[in-house]
Amino acid sequence: MSNKEEIKTLTEEEQQALLEKYDPEAGTRKLTGIIGWIAFLGLLAFSLFQLYTAIFGVFTAQIQRTVHLGFALSLIFLLFPANRKKRQKGKLQIAWYDGILALLSVAVGAYWPIFFNDLVMSVGRLSTMDFVVGIIAILLVLEATRRAVGLPITIIAVLFLLYGLYGQFMPGFLAHRGLSLERLVQTMFFTTEGILGTPLAVSSTFIFLFLLFGAFLVKTGVGQYFNDLAVSIAGRRIGGPAKVAIFSSALQGTISGSSVANVVTSGSFTIPMMKKLGYKKEFAGAVEAAASTGGQLMPPIMGAAAFLMVEFIGGGITYWEIAKAAAIPAVLYFAGIWIMTHFEAKRIGLRGLTKEEMPDRKEVMKKIYLLLPIISVIVLLMSGVIVTHAALYSILIAIIVGLINKETRMGPKEFVLALVDGARSALGVAAATAAAGIIVGIVTKTGLGLKMANGLIDLAGGYLIPTLMLTMLAALVLGMGSPTTANYVITSTIAAPAIILLGVPDLSAHLFVFYFGIIADITPPVALAAFAAAGVAGGEPLRTGVNSAKLAIAAFIIPYIFVLSPQLLMIDTTWFELVWVIITAFSGMIAIGAGIIGYWFRKLHWAERIIAIITGLLLIYPEGISDITGIITFVALLALQIFWKRDKENTLKMSN
Repeated sequence: MSNKEEIKTLTEEEQQALLEKYDPEAGTRKLTGIIGWIAFLGLLAFSLFQLYTAIFGVFTAQIQRTVHLGFALSLIFLLFPANRKKRQKGKLQIAWYDGILALLSVAVGAYWPIFFNDLVMSVGRLSTMDFVVGIIAILLVLEATRRAVGLPITIIAVLFLLYGLYGQFMPGFLAHRGLSLERLVQTMFFTTEGILGTPLAVSSTFIFLFLLFGAFLVKTGVGQYFNDLAVSIAGRRIGGPAKVAIFSSALQGTISGSSVANVVTSGSFTIPMMKKLGYKKEFAGAVEAAASTGGQLMPPIMGAAAFLMVEFIGGGITYWEIAKAAAIPAVLYFAGIWIMTHFEAKRIGLRGLTKEEMPDRKEVMKKIYLLLPIISVIVLLMSGVIVTHAALYSILIAIIVGLINKETRMGPKEFVLALVDGARSALGVAAATAAAGIIVGIVTKTGLGLKMANGLIDLAGGYLIPTLMLTMLAALVLGMGSPTTANYVITSTIAAPAIILLGVPDLSAHLFVFYFGIIADITPPVALAAFAAAGVAGGEPLRTGVNSAKLAIAAFIIPYIFVLSPQLLMIDTTWFELVWVIITAFSGMIAIGAGIIGYWFRKLHWAERIIAIITGLLLIYPEGISDITGIITFVALLALQIFWKRDKENTLKMSN
């Protein structure tokens, strides 16, 4: 852009400061010297171990998962300070107790590989040493999670442990016999039902590889290319920068596993453009927060939760079935934000970017090959290739694509740094999934999932809609401050069983709680993505959160629709029905967007706004009578808008 200097964007230091404020996973130490080299080599070894097992086959479950856990825990204690506000000073750079905790983590990670035969032959009987190691493992996981992920999920895990130990004192349907401390330790670390359960299993295989894939994409410049491509496609349109933010964040979400990281990365570029064009600070921040959070809902990666969903739903469901089912709701979500920003721009009279402010489209299109790695993931998964192999092939394609251009070509140093960065990004996920394993283990042992499900259904009087509303509230609360993977594990374990008991298909139920767990990031009072966006925009955090929740209205509506009518998820539907669902749903989002913003072709009266919103809901709900009623009302509203607009234009011409 010729006047790029006029748009004040955040420096790398400012971006990092914001990330550290709102995203615990970003608050790592800057180590140097011997400790720095130990951490660097540890991260490199972590990636090499994961690549080795992906290529040559994983080890036995307990060995694969404990080695993965040992790497993650030890590196977290080296890289994440106990108190982020008080960075350790001095030559040692880390506190003495961090060194001890890191060594204990190595010991915990090595325990299963060293004593595998003895532990298998013990048939559940714990020696004194086993018991001590199990206790240490639980405490290390909790402290590492607190440091790398944050307090919310740590507190939830502790509460579940206490529930497991003292369940006999709980009131009503929540009561259970209670677990002895020895049985609790055995479940948590010496079975595959606790810390070493399904969440960590997925982290130690699929998730790590896709995070590594994301690190290689960053090294090839794909992240920056997303911004350039978004500007090239959407920049000239009405309210262009807002649409750039939406398009760019949707693309960023395919490689990022964090709403906050999405906000800071793409928002440092798009929010200043929006403000310069005339959007208010809170609205500019809200657009970026809503779009960046939606990146977690966008296939193929979906914040890595889709891989967990395969394991949790079971029944032979494939990753591709989940990604395919999530596609239309995700596109509708972004369409809703796009439509509302368009109407807002028209309402306040904003323009798009000028030709001089735009990048050279020819130059941008010359680099379209940079999208090949992402396209390859989709094609490979569609073709039925094993998920781990799809990730490996995509990493290889990313490296090859990077060789095409000198600017993106990776030398040995960049290759090693990509491996290190990939391992670093996996630390928080490993800790979160280990903590989530604690929650799943307690739920399994106590039957809490079924108890909570029956409790919610009883509270809702056995009716589906009230149960969905209570489940939504539970998912929003449980999802506050939790990363995507842990967020999904918690909500799917505690909240999803309630609606499954009422006959809702498993996939619909899991996507329902996944949606509401994700949008907790932009739902006040704990709206981390919105608060990070407010930090970039300089706006008021709570107001930014309210605006972002309003822009993300589709995420509050669509889950209800695909539970009530699974055609939206392409379940048991024909191509004709699918096309019809897409057309009516998009028309519905136009009507809802106009109603919420209060503008279509002209300013809407309050009665028109209500009618437009109701019309939109009728159109989104894929059912014959509602669709026909919605279409008739939609056409009538559209005709009136066009008529009144032309009448106003003719009146102005006559007066002139």
